[in-house]
Amino acid sequence: MVERLARGRRSVGEVAAGFDMSQPALSKHVKVLERAGLVKRIVTGRTHYLDLVPVAMHSASTWLDRQQKFWEETLDRLDDVLTEQGEHS
Repeated sequence: MVERLARGRRSVGEVAAGFDMSQPALSKHVKVLERAGLVKRIVTGRTHYLDLVPVAMHSASTWLDRQQKFWEETLDRLDDVLTEQGEHS
């Protein structure tokens, strides 16, 4: 869903197209994204459109980058310890 919205505003129907999920499941996913502040809903008549919220997406991206760096460094240290132990066996 987020990937589709990265290309611009889409109706909820356009975002949902091709996903094998029920309407209630789709609504739940959209509401989670809205509560997280990642998307905003614009209602025009009976059509609901979704837009990504750039600031929130940037914050999420920054957090993910920090997590990736942390885990890569942690796993590299673990690899070093295991390699060192293997050399002393």
